[in-house]
Amino acid sequence: MRSQFDEQLDILNQNLITMGALCENAIAMSAKALTEGTPTLARSVPELSERIDHKEREIETMCLKLLLQHQPVAKDLRVISSALKMVTDMARIGDQSADIAEIITLANVCTTDSTQILYDMSIAVIKMVTDSIDAFVKKDKHMARAVIDYDDIVDAYFDQIKQTLIDLFSKPETDGEYAIDLLMIAKYFERIGDHAVNIAKWVLFSITGNKEG
Repeated sequence: MRSQFDEQLDILNQNLITMGALCENAIAMSAKALTEGTPTLARSVPELSERIDHKEREIETMCLKLLLQHQPVAKDLRVISSALKMVTDMARIGDQSADIAEIITLANVCTTDSTQILYDMSIAVIKMVTDSIDAFVKKDKHMARAVIDYDDIVDAYFDQIKQTLIDLFSKPETDGEYAIDLLMIAKYFERIGDHAVNIAKWVLFSITGNKEG
């Protein structure tokens, strides 16, 4: 019975990895559409977001079956409940990637120093998402803590883009609406980083029973 439960936990891990990869692709596609100025690429992101939502429901169903069909001990219960919480954050990452893509689709995007900062910021949040999922699968609390610490990098990018846009606003030729669009995109990337931190905290809970590790 235990071996069957362990096999199902392995399948759960694989599904989480798949969902994480979809999230990474959604972020990366939005960032690429931004830096290349290609709204057509951004239009593919909502479909990815839908696939992420579908994977969320699939994992939720799997977790509930594990709870109902087995009698998990405390540690296993923490793993399953953490997975349920994690997929909620991952689904929000998909939604916010789609929100970024929508802004890019509607805005007249052009490559600037600001979009390069946003691209660098997107690489940082992708790393956070990837490492938070890896930490769960590997049961690595040190990696989870590193994700939480790495959020300072994302916050620094956000502060940098804010200052850049403040400088832009001081110039009379600046398109104010476009600058606000870039600020909104930066805010969405910051939120994605926050969701990755939440995932990492649930990883710590699954391992130690404490979200602070």
